[in-house]
Amino acid sequence: LLLTLAERDKKVFTIDDVKFLLGGRAKKVMHSLMKKKWVLPLRKGLYAIVPLDVGMEGADRFIVHEFVIASELVEPYYIGFWSALNYHGLSDQIPNTTFIATTKAKKPVHALGMVFRFVRVLRRKFFGIEEVEIESKRVNISDLNKTICDCLDHPEHAGGVEEVAKAIYFSHEELDFNSIVNYALKMGNVTVLKRLRYILDRTDLLDRYPMVEKIKLSKGYPLLDPLSPRRGKYDGRWKLLVNREVDVERWMY
Repeated sequence: LLLTLAERDKKVFTIDDVKFLLGGRAKKVMHSLMKKKWVLPLRKGLYAIVPLDVGMEGADRFIVHEFVIASELVEPYYIGFWSALNYHGLSDQIPNTTFIATTKAKKPVHALGMVFRFVRVLRRKFFGIEEVEIESKRVNISDLNKTICDCLDHPEHAGGVEEVAKAIYFSHEELDFNSIVNYALKMGNVTVLKRLRYILDRTDLLDRYPMVEKIKLSKGYPLLDPLSPRRGKYDGRWKLLVNREVDVERWMY
């Protein structure tokens, strides 16, 4: 069973995979494999093959990367928001939750002491995805510029607007702002550009990226930071309710 699963590149597998190969013997065999610590139960019906080089302790000392687990929890999917921000090196904060974009509503999953949170994304926003290799498995993740767009779209899934602002400020030379603008328009959410313009203005970067100013802003006043209370100043220039200050000087210490 383990050899066949490994040959099929299923280092993380489901009970249905086992039933397909073993039929009625599936539960008995899985019970034996878990007892011998050759497989690691991740959650009900989801398991990982423990590599032989882990040693006699087997599953007790085997750790599976959270992105590998995430890739098996839902389809379609991509790793996004704060998790992707950290992966791309744009945030030094390591979130204790793995954020997974999908087109379906799904409750959080808890496995191996980790939390996997699913963010429902409209199909028109389901693009800008690349494959990366994690522990020999191909995993879907939002590309660098789409990550910024997603985090501006939903700062509440990225540690708040200040965390996103820091990522943009310290990594702006790595970003393609033409792509970010095009992505935002394709997503159909001008709020992304409102928040982006405000952040670039507050960080004295707006003059360097004039393409961000060319798009006409809608009339509504969305919150700058969905994680902060709904009170503050209505900014007519950026068409935002500024309910949290973005202060570069705080980031220098």
